[in-house]
Amino acid sequence: MIMYKNIIMFSALILSAINLVAQEKEVNPPYHIKTISFVQGGQNTVPLFRLGDTFQLQFDDLHGTEDNYYYAITHCDYDWKKSQLSRNEYLGGFDDQRIIDYTNSINALQIYSHYRISFPNKFTQLKVSGNYIISILDENRDVVFSRKIILYEDLVSVPMQVKRARDVRDVEQKHNIEFSVRSTVINFQSPLQNVKVMLMQNGRFDNAITNVKPMFTIGNDLIYKYDKETQFWGGNEYLFFENKNIMGANNSIEFVNTNGGLYNSHLYTNAARAKNPYTFWPDINGNFLVNSLNKENSEIEADYAWVYFSLSAPAFFANKNIYITGMFNNHTLTDENKMDYNPKKQVYEKAIMIKQGFTNYKYVIADSKGKLDEENAIDGNFYQTENNYSAIIYYRENNQRYDRVIGKGIATSVDIIN
Repeated sequence: MIMYKNIIMFSALILSAINLVAQEKEVNPPYHIKTISFVQGGQNTVPLFRLGDTFQLQFDDLHGTEDNYYYAITHCDYDWKKSQLSRNEYLGGFDDQRIIDYTNSINALQIYSHYRISFPNKFTQLKVSGNYIISILDENRDVVFSRKIILYEDLVSVPMQVKRARDVRDVEQKHNIEFSVRSTVINFQSPLQNVKVMLMQNGRFDNAITNVKPMFTIGNDLIYKYDKETQFWGGNEYLFFENKNIMGANNSIEFVNTNGGLYNSHLYTNAARAKNPYTFWPDINGNFLVNSLNKENSEIEADYAWVYFSLSAPAFFANKNIYITGMFNNHTLTDENKMDYNPKKQVYEKAIMIKQGFTNYKYVIADSKGKLDEENAIDGNFYQTENNYSAIIYYRENNQRYDRVIGKGIATSVDIIN
C-alpha cells in the first residue's frame, strides 16, 4: 500500500514537471539580432491578426553575412502550453522552412542582413485561431529567438469602455476596463469554464490580465463589470527620440558623434515624472518607426546608432533595477536594457544600439526576479494617460481539444468616463 502511494506521488510529480516544461515562453534574441517586428500594411503592429490575413515577421542580423535561418510554429492553448493539436491540424503545408527573403544593408556604417517572412506563404498556412509561438532557428535548429502571436476569428462582438477606478485611492491613477461578449453565432456552453479572456494594455504581454471570468450572464451575453479585477495602472505617456537624420541633434538628442566608428546619439537627461503634474504629448503607445531621411527603402538603408539614455531618479538608487523598454526591444528585462547608476553624475545611464527612426520608450522598475513594480512607476500613474486596450476572447466547446480565439474588442482611454 505504501509503495502504491509512493508510485502515485512520484507520477504526480512527473506530470507536474512535464506541465511546467510544456509552457512555451518567448526566447530573447542574442545581441546581433535587432529590430524584430511584426508588420502589416507597411506598419509595425501588435502581433494580433485575423485568421487568414497576411502579415510579416522581420528582423536584422548585425553579422551581415547572410546566415541561414529557419522558422518553426507551435500552436498553444490559452495558458501558452502546447496544445493537443498535431502539426497537420493547425498548419497547412510545412514549417521548418529556410527564410529565403533577405537583403543586405546599403550605405550603413553598421552592416546587417534584413530578413522577412510572410504568413501565409506558399509553404505554410495557419489553419486555426489561437495562440502561436513563432521560433527562428539557426542551421543547427537551435532556437535563436521566438515571439508570441495571436490569430482570431470574428465570431463575437466585444463592446468595451474604459472607466476611472471607483476606489478613491486609485481614482487618479488607474484605468478600469468594462466589457461584454456577445454572439449571434455561438451558443456558449458552460461559459464560466469555457470562455477565457486576456486583457492587454498597448499590446503588451508582460502586464496582461488573465483568468477573469464573467461576472454574470444575461441570456447568451457575458458581462464583465468588475472593480479591481480588470484594472491597469494608467502609467504616463511614452518618452521618445527621433533620429531619422542620424547626424543631427534636435529637441530629444543633445549631440551626435561617430566615436568608435558608429553613430552615437546622446539623449537629453530625462527626469523622473512621478511627482510632476500630468502633461500630454502625443505618443505611439510604445511603438517605433524605422525611418531614414531622404532614403528610398529604410528597411535596408536606415543605419544603427548607439543611443545613450540617462535618467535622473535618485529616489530609486540601490532599490530596484531600472530598465528601458518599448516595442523596439519587446519590453524585455535583460541586462542589455538594464541601466547602471553613475554616482559621479548621480544619474542612471545605458547605451543601446537601435535602428534609426522614431522610437517610443519608457523607464520601468523591477525586482531581481523580473517582477514589474507599476504602482511605484518612475514616471507616475495618471488616469489622463492615453492607452489602447484589447480584450482577447478564447472559447473551448465541450470536448474540443484546443482554445479558439473567437474575437477581440478594443478601447482607448481617450474616451474614459467616470
